Amino acid sequence: MKSFGHKIRMLRHQHSWSQEQMARQLDISIPAFSKIETGVTDVSLSRMEQIASLFDISIVKLLAYDEIMDTPARQAELAGLLEKLRERENEVMNLQRKVIQLFEALKKERQVPA
Repeated sequence: MKSFGHKIRMLRHQHSWSQEQMARQLDISIPAFSKIETGVTDVSLSRMEQIASLFDISIVKLLAYDEIMDTPARQAELAGLLEKLRERENEVMNLQRKVIQLFEALKKERQVPA
């Protein structure tokens, strides 16, 4: 059931829903929903149907969610995010170089006697 809980968590994150929002929609407590997500609690078929309907998917799609993650659209989205991450890493490296250059310039400035 842990993998089922993980699938629910992934879908919940995709919808930008909190555990509180999910619990409220399922008419259960937040700790009860947390136990579903962490796999502590087994989920009945009726609860699965309720969860699947919240995400507007069938139970089959809910149970096969890992396969849904591997669609070409999802792969393209992940590739785009990876490219953005690389761009941000380059920006950070450039800023680090500038900080080092400024530090070295200040260090030289202090070493020169007045």
